[in-house]
Amino acid sequence: MEQIFYNREKIVLASGSPRRRKYFEDLGLSFSVHPADIEERQQPGESSQSYVTRLAEEKARASAVTWGDAWIVAADTVIRFRDRILEKPADKEDARKMLMLLSGTDHLVQTGVCLFHRRRRIREVMLVSSQVFFWEFSDDTARAYVESGESVDKAGSYGIQGKGAFLVRRITGSYSNIVGLPLCETVELLLRHGVICTYRDRGK
Repeated sequence: MEQIFYNREKIVLASGSPRRRKYFEDLGLSFSVHPADIEERQQPGESSQSYVTRLAEEKARASAVTWGDAWIVAADTVIRFRDRILEKPADKEDARKMLMLLSGTDHLVQTGVCLFHRRRRIREVMLVSSQVFFWEFSDDTARAYVESGESVDKAGSYGIQGKGAFLVRRITGSYSNIVGLPLCETVELLLRHGVICTYRDRGK
């Protein structure tokens, strides 16, 4: 089976996320993984949009110190509920409380994506938002899901790509964005800058 996309240039994924890595692998792309070690802290008065796009760019710039001749793809995803950002839960009880906060209501999943090439001085940052609606589930349901272990490393305490899919009544916007990387927008970005090409164009 032929792959869909091919590299024209070197790509570095500045993320340790297995979900983002799997997306790139499924597309057939060749890439290196270089998780960026930066401080992830929201600044006073900083909006969630500014926060995720800033972190995405900071991750890209940090990785570019090592990979100056490559295209760096960096991303950061947060969940915004009303006027607060929901991070990964501290423990099971924190996860339960977070899920009950989201029960029967909606929230935004926002991802900042940065494409960066240090030597060519190219920087492009974008924001993608998706709206997620939860059904009104019980505390026992939230506890049972938390006990499955899936909440541990997930912002908002759930994973839509796993068991947590049953919590979701509907979504508006990009599904892959909720998983952690808006694929449509990222592929468009890579194609526009000539970083990747399709099978039909690979010999050109």
